[in-house]
Amino acid sequence: MSKVPLHQVAAVLADKSFSAKEIAAYLLETGRTGELNSLTRDIVKVRAERGIVEATVVSAREITPGVRDEMTATVKKLFPEAKQIILNERIDANIIGGVRMEFPDSQLDLSIRNKLNRFKALTTSERTA
Repeated sequence: MSKVPLHQVAAVLADKSFSAKEIAAYLLETGRTGELNSLTRDIVKVRAERGIVEATVVSAREITPGVRDEMTATVKKLFPEAKQIILNERIDANIIGGVRMEFPDSQLDLSIRNKLNRFKALTTSERTA
């Protein structure tokens, strides 16, 4: 018996409301537990194609309602066809400040950590040139 392609599994899961237990049972039964991260990304992609855009906002601290509104507006600019926008928040002290928005295929890094790294790379390359 051949495996159902992961993108087809993701499309079915995106259409239906399965519990985490049901999804875990399917992955265990089919020996595909190692594909959980890929499956999750594929589900988010399918949902985005259908107008439900999901992004993770990573920041050093809990974001304020004003910043949440700005992030929602940014997602709307990037995905003008979005019917629904879902923002998940994750706190990471390494960000220092600012935010990083993570999408299934890309990210928008507006963090202070990223700006410092870019500055360091620029100054290091100028000294070696």
